[in-house]
Amino acid sequence: MSVALANSTAFDNGPGSGESSARVQVWPRALPAVLRGRWFRLSLIVLGCLLAGGVSAWAQAGTNSITGTDLSFGFKLPNQPKDIDIAIRVLFIMTLLTVAPSLVMMMTCFTRIVIVFSFLRTALSLQGSPASQLMIGFSLFLTFFIMAPTYDKINADALQPYSAGTITSQVALERATGHMREFMLRQARPKDVEFFVGLARLAPTTADKLPLQVVIPGFVLSEMRTGFQMGFLLFIPFILVDFVVAIVLMSLGLLFLPPATISMPIKILLFVLVDGWSLIVHSLAVSFGF
Repeated sequence: MSVALANSTAFDNGPGSGESSARVQVWPRALPAVLRGRWFRLSLIVLGCLLAGGVSAWAQAGTNSITGTDLSFGFKLPNQPKDIDIAIRVLFIMTLLTVAPSLVMMMTCFTRIVIVFSFLRTALSLQGSPASQLMIGFSLFLTFFIMAPTYDKINADALQPYSAGTITSQVALERATGHMREFMLRQARPKDVEFFVGLARLAPTTADKLPLQVVIPGFVLSEMRTGFQMGFLLFIPFILVDFVVAIVLMSLGLLFLPPATISMPIKILLFVLVDGWSLIVHSLAVSFGF
């Protein structure tokens, strides 16, 4: 027991210790002499006092600043009618930008083009080639090309006069809407437009006075019908190729060989030899009277 006590404790017999009895030192021997000194302990006490005072002062200052702060949450509505009208216009423009892609797809020739391209890829028995991004991108550029005459009319009759300040925004919107209405009515079947006129229970009126909420769905319905018709015509030659390949394989007794494995390269070769892409693009342009 005495050996263990001697190894675990030390006696402070250095200068300044005038006590007669031995004192047990609480600092381990492994610490440096500076950390075991009396001045180091005094410095720690002083630093602790300073930190305590600083924290107390900071808390008191924070309490005073919070007490003297006036917080209010809310928003102010415009007081003038003109300001309210401008705010509504900005909101309408932002909403229009969000639905702009849908307007481009529904009010232009994009619907018919993308339907025909989808039927073409299915008829060729191709699952991912060409890629969907490539098909949609080419459909958009072809849409801009076919719609160029209409856009030129809108630019000449609505955008340029409005930029020059000769007409108001309402007149420019009416002129642009008139050109788009003319294009959609020229491509839509009268039966489809009359169908939506009957659903809306509109009074008999002329074509140039029809509202867009009637013209647009009639145009989209007609475009889908025309796209499916052109897709069916695309399927006929490729179905004949599949039929001939299936008959040949059955006559040779190769029942274990799928006909699609043989017919797909033949259909691709036939499509390339007849310059199929040019024929399809030409047919689409002609269908819009371009």
